Amino acid sequence: MAQVLETRGEQVAQQWADLPLFRNVYTTGRDAAVAAAHRLVRVLAEVARHGRLDDTSAPDFERVRPHLAQTVTARTRSGATHQQITAEVAELKRPLLEIVARETGGADGAVAAVELMGTLRVVVVEIALSEGAELIDRQRAQLLEISNPVIKLWDGVVAVPLIGTLDSARTQVVMEALLQAIVDQNAGMAILDITGVPMVDTVVAQYLLKTAMAVRLMGAECVISGIRPQIAQTIVQLGIDLGDITTRATLADALKWALGKAGVSVVVGEG
Repeated sequence: MAQVLETRGEQVAQQWADLPLFRNVYTTGRDAAVAAAHRLVRVLAEVARHGRLDDTSAPDFERVRPHLAQTVTARTRSGATHQQITAEVAELKRPLLEIVARETGGADGAVAAVELMGTLRVVVVEIALSEGAELIDRQRAQLLEISNPVIKLWDGVVAVPLIGTLDSARTQVVMEALLQAIVDQNAGMAILDITGVPMVDTVVAQYLLKTAMAVRLMGAECVISGIRPQIAQTIVQLGIDLGDITTRATLADALKWALGKAGVSVVVGEG
């Protein structure tokens, strides 16, 4: 098996390059697909030379993973599912079996080829699952950033309209974004608007207090808006102490307060 991969490696690579796994990734030219396939063939020859064809933890398979990871990652990010990727890997077996059969003329080589390609599929599944988890983490982080925008309401006044449930990860993103906005915009007032937060319990209150304290440490003042009657009753019933944090019923009230602190007069027009 190892000898076939070494002596006929170029032939194997040429045929693999025309299959979907490589063709869909290396779209700029066939030469790049052939080169990538040939690199994989060479490391698989090392695996075959040292045996342990069915052991994904074998040291030689660790050399296989980086070559596969680049291709699998590209396919995953292009929208291919795990099933599609494993099916494309399975297609590599047929040309390899044909070449091995011609070169060895016996069943042993075919058995070894089947075993090797079966293990390769397992490695690909492991890589695809890992890449999928990383992709989910990246998308979650991006969604957290998108769902917690910092808005400039006035010169020196910024606000974060919070919507949905607050947890530790989201609170950390809010805090970092808000503190950075205070620095970037030289803001002296920050508004945390919880109008869109359905429930405030002890944990959520602690998150809000920590964010307000961090704002103060940056030299700015913080006001929490969106304190509806139900929220106010819950805070009282739970015995939550917001300390000397300024609160307002609506975002408009909070903005009026912030502008007043900044020395800006707010005149409400008629009609």
